[in-house]
Amino acid sequence: MIDKPEGAPLTTVIADYRDRKHGADLLAMMDHYSRDPFGAGEPLADVCHRELLGRLAEFPGAFSVLAYRGEEVLGLTNCFMGFSTFQCKPLVNIHDVVVLEAARGLGVCTAMMERVAEVARERGCGKITLEVLEKNLPAQAAYRKCGFKPYALDEAFGQAEFWQRYL
Repeated sequence: MIDKPEGAPLTTVIADYRDRKHGADLLAMMDHYSRDPFGAGEPLADVCHRELLGRLAEFPGAFSVLAYRGEEVLGLTNCFMGFSTFQCKPLVNIHDVVVLEAARGLGVCTAMMERVAEVARERGCGKITLEVLEKNLPAQAAYRKCGFKPYALDEAFGQAEFWQRYL
């Protein structure tokens, strides 16, 4: 159940990875995401609990947005700067999007995406990218509401797919 203090607005902040509350909230949201079937389906790894905040703080171009209602964290996006060679401009890639299940439908995703867009504009970015699982239809609907759409240079060649190779 999401606590809705009387008059407490939904707010977003750029996380300070060295701040105790921001750090605890970021790790709690990552653990929530990791346990979700659309995440890893299991608790966040111990190494992440120990090292993630420090590694994010040291990683060039990393930033995270936390969403709150009062003091209660409701959402998180982890973002990384990249570069668009076709636009010849920097870009922001949203790597993780987390909204507490009980807070879905309250505008949390939209508020976080608008904050990311604000940062992207401040940094002179040409676009924001993200990936989403093909069967995560609720997330796709939320992203479309925020102006995202599947990536295709030419519809005749189809949409881009996100691939990976573990090392």
